[in-house]
Amino acid sequence: MSMRSSVYDHVAENGRTYHRYKEGKYALPNDETEQNRLDIQHQLFVLTLHGKLHLAPLSEQIHNVLDIATGTGIWAIDFAIKYPTANVLGTDLSPIQPEFVPPNCRFEVDDAEDDWTYSYQFDYIHGRLLLSCFNQDFPAVITKAYGALNPGGWFELQDMLPPICFDNSWDGTELQRWLTLTLEGAKRLGMDWYKVGMYREWVEAAGFEDVQEFQGSWPTNTWPRDRHHKLLGAWQNQNMMEGLHGISVAVLTRGLGMTAQEVEVLLIGVRRDLCDRNIHCYAPVRVIWGRKPGGNTAPQQPHPEIGSSSEF
Repeated sequence: MSMRSSVYDHVAENGRTYHRYKEGKYALPNDETEQNRLDIQHQLFVLTLHGKLHLAPLSEQIHNVLDIATGTGIWAIDFAIKYPTANVLGTDLSPIQPEFVPPNCRFEVDDAEDDWTYSYQFDYIHGRLLLSCFNQDFPAVITKAYGALNPGGWFELQDMLPPICFDNSWDGTELQRWLTLTLEGAKRLGMDWYKVGMYREWVEAAGFEDVQEFQGSWPTNTWPRDRHHKLLGAWQNQNMMEGLHGISVAVLTRGLGMTAQEVEVLLIGVRRDLCDRNIHCYAPVRVIWGRKPGGNTAPQQPHPEIGSSSEF
């Protein structure tokens, strides 16, 4: 089997498919069901940021852009359309991106934890929903991004934390039990899904300046009162309902030794709880962006229309 054919192959496990390149490094699947969910998450972030693809203050004439762990490539494609002068590169372990893309967008199979050997520097590097990625040394990835940026270039991370409860309404629920088990399974596999809370500290430690942070929330369903969070809750519920099996099955079978059948039984109650509007849970959302010193970029001003708020 050639290197190219092996990279573009997939691994089947418990009815799902996973990446072949560096097999086993990433615990979530790459099949059509998961790809659809990744596109739902893209819409969630666009809604959360009120139509924006990024919060870093970028020039309309931006040139070289890198999107690490690009997934389906939907963010990279939309960015390439919005910024036609940009040369957009998306990288991922899975070659699941579409064949027909804008002429200024391309994709490569690559691992951002490997050495970065790009022949040019970037003006903007973006990473989204990396909480389950780069488990060996996430700060090292941030340091590589710093080194790969031109002076004055921007680095941005968009992510979420595992769900928490607004009150005690999830006490004793299958949702609470599932989260405890899933986080423990991930931990045994060497994954820290709470690392998002360290992003800002790591970005600042790498040397970035003008570091800012947006905080938001994705409710698990439509339980909030205000229209914006109710809409986000509807999308997040769809995201979780479609992604629950993919998030769970490898982590719980590989990490905790559960059978696939035991996982399925557990998820019956979790799905019920996710749709229960009397259970007031949400996933904290974080966006952190910072500038590499140098260049002619002026210090950033906050986006007045994007408030950092978790109010429901």
